[in-house]
Amino acid sequence: MINAAIVGIGWWGQKIVTAVQGKSERLCFIRGVSKEPDEVRDFTTRHGIRLSTELNDVLRDPDVRAVVLATPHSLHTEQIIACAQAGKAVFCEKPLALKAADAKRSVEACQAAGVLLGIGTNKRFWPCMRELRRVVDSGVLGRLMHIEGHYSNENTGKHFSSWRTDPAEAPAAGLTGAGIHVLDALVSYAGPARKIHAQVLSLQPQPNPRDTITVLFEFEKGMSGTLASIRSTAFVWRIHVFGDQGSAEAVGENELVVRLNGQAPQRFTYEPVDTLAAEFEVFADAVAGRSAYPVTGDEMIATIAAFEAVVSAVKGPNL
Repeated sequence: MINAAIVGIGWWGQKIVTAVQGKSERLCFIRGVSKEPDEVRDFTTRHGIRLSTELNDVLRDPDVRAVVLATPHSLHTEQIIACAQAGKAVFCEKPLALKAADAKRSVEACQAAGVLLGIGTNKRFWPCMRELRRVVDSGVLGRLMHIEGHYSNENTGKHFSSWRTDPAEAPAAGLTGAGIHVLDALVSYAGPARKIHAQVLSLQPQPNPRDTITVLFEFEKGMSGTLASIRSTAFVWRIHVFGDQGSAEAVGENELVVRLNGQAPQRFTYEPVDTLAAEFEVFADAVAGRSAYPVTGDEMIATIAAFEAVVSAVKGPNL
């Protein structure tokens, strides 16, 4: 069992604890950190978590082997480095950083300390996404040419928090909330981006925004790609990979459509899974040395490099 600390116990931090505590045989939370302890004391007491207000409290605790960060994005880099220097494995909610240079610093700090760095990419664990990976890796689609991704939901309006909608913490409309999951998927299949064009259109300001982000990519591998996200519509998830022999499309959480040249489309459905529980099982196994972690440091850096380029493209001339 990996004893862990949760830092940041807001809406998402509580979802993480609820998915893991008392359910996982690999990881449990024994410490928690919150700057608003009175607001979360009942929650942490109910889950058997010892609460404090400072990160250093858990970094000095020899019983804590891993730290999970569900904190404002701008804090991630320094917190990851502090965890690494304390010899703690660290799991950081997305985005890893707001700048590629900071993502690189985080990855290198963990590598130098010999500790694992995990990242919040729970959408990779949806059944449709696992099957999409299997289909693409099989080579049945032929040479990969293009990838499309769309993720939209109503979370911003439903779970408003001032830091989550601060342009300094969450630039480019829905990019840090939903879009980063699509960006992770695109980079995982197409590799680093070399050219990006992007736009944000806004019809209504915070705290319940009506806006869209649309991005056009050229990747270093020669693939093209698109990304779109809306912060005020019903849930949509779609990752569609195209090759010269066919395409495979992950739809929602549990559906995959495969279209091969000269054949009728095939539609598959899968049993749902708790993706938060699944990603922390994988993280715990990697911390314990039982398996390799599925997201490499290079992928983490490439995703944030693309993220930073999208933000820059939205603000000014296209890159």
